[in-house]
Amino acid sequence: MPGDGIGPEVTQCAAEVLRHVRPDVECTLAPVGAAALAAGLPALPAETKALCDRSDAVLFGSVGLPEYDGLPLAQRPEYALFVLRRDYELYANLRPVRVFPGLEDASSLRPEIVRGLDLIVVRELTGGIYYGRPKEQRTVDGVEEAVDTMIYRAPEIERIARIAFDLARGRRKHVTSVDKQNILETSRLWRRVVTEMSAQYPDVRLEHLLVDNAAMQLVARPGDFDVILTENMFGDILSDEAAILTGSLGTLPSASLGSRGSAGRQFGLYEPIGGTAPDLAGKDVANPTAAILSAAMLLRHSLADDSSAARIERAVDGAYADGLRTADVARSAGAHVSTRAFTQAVLARL
Repeated sequence: MPGDGIGPEVTQCAAEVLRHVRPDVECTLAPVGAAALAAGLPALPAETKALCDRSDAVLFGSVGLPEYDGLPLAQRPEYALFVLRRDYELYANLRPVRVFPGLEDASSLRPEIVRGLDLIVVRELTGGIYYGRPKEQRTVDGVEEAVDTMIYRAPEIERIARIAFDLARGRRKHVTSVDKQNILETSRLWRRVVTEMSAQYPDVRLEHLLVDNAAMQLVARPGDFDVILTENMFGDILSDEAAILTGSLGTLPSASLGSRGSAGRQFGLYEPIGGTAPDLAGKDVANPTAAILSAAMLLRHSLADDSSAARIERAVDGAYADGLRTADVARSAGAHVSTRAFTQAVLARL
C-alpha cells in the first residue's frame, strides 16, 4: 500500500529490494489513504481490506495530506491506519533507532553522544487513552468539557511485555519500562505486571523509569538504552523523540505486529516513520532507507526469514559505509544522491 506523498516512491524502492532477495514473494499493489479518497473510495477500500485478509503482511508507505486536515477522522487518509491497527489487533509497534556509522553529524546532539546508538522502542498500540471509552466532548451544567479514558488490562500489558523481553534476549538483555506510576493507576498496574513478567526472564535486566525522566535520559544518555517498553501515548511521544536522535526520520523503519500467523510468523504492517513529506513528492530526493529496512523487518517477523532480512541490512550499511548520502543526511547541498540512485546502490550490494 504505497499511500500518499513520497509513499509511492519509497515503497517501490522497498518492493524492488524485497523481490530481489525473495523473488518467490508475491507483491500486490492496493490503494490506501488520500489516493483512495481521491478516487471516491474510503481511506481503506473494501477490496484493499480483503487483500489484507489473504496476505501474510502489509508493506505500507504513508498516508495523509494537508488538504484533509480538520476533517472528521473517518474522512481523513489516516483513518486507514486506525482501521488496520484495530481490525488486525496490531498491538505491538516496534521502532528500531540506529545511527549508521558516518552519519553521527546529522544528529542535533554531539556526535560522541549518538555514536553507536542502537535501541528499539516497543510501544503498545491498541490500548490506553487512544482507544479507551468514553471519549467525547460534552456540555455539563452549561460548561463545555472533554474526556478521554486511559484503560489497560493485565493481559494487554503481558503480551507487549513478552515482545520486549523476547527482543531483549536477542540484543543486549536490557529492558527499560516507562510509566507514570507516581500519578496514574494504569501505570501502577503496568509496573506491577511488567515486574512480575520479568521473573520469567532472569537473564534480562529490567529498569523502570518515569516518562518525564525517560524523556530527559533519551537526550542525555541515549546509548544506555537497549529495549524501551511503554504504553500507547508515552510510546507515541518517546519513539518520535528517539527517532530524531539520528538526525533524519528517513532512515528509520517500523513494524506493527499482531497475533495472526503460524510457527514463528506474525501478521504485520511495515512502514517508514517519516510521513508523506508532500513537499518532496515526485522529486526523487526522498531517503528510501526506512522503507527498505521496513521490508527487512517484514522478512524477519512475518516471513520468518532472518537471513534475507540481514542481507538487506548489510547492503544498506554498505551503501552508507561507501559514502552514499541522500539529501536529508548529506553534509553539503551538492553532495547527495537521488532516491533511485541510493536504491540501486543497495541492490548492487546485495
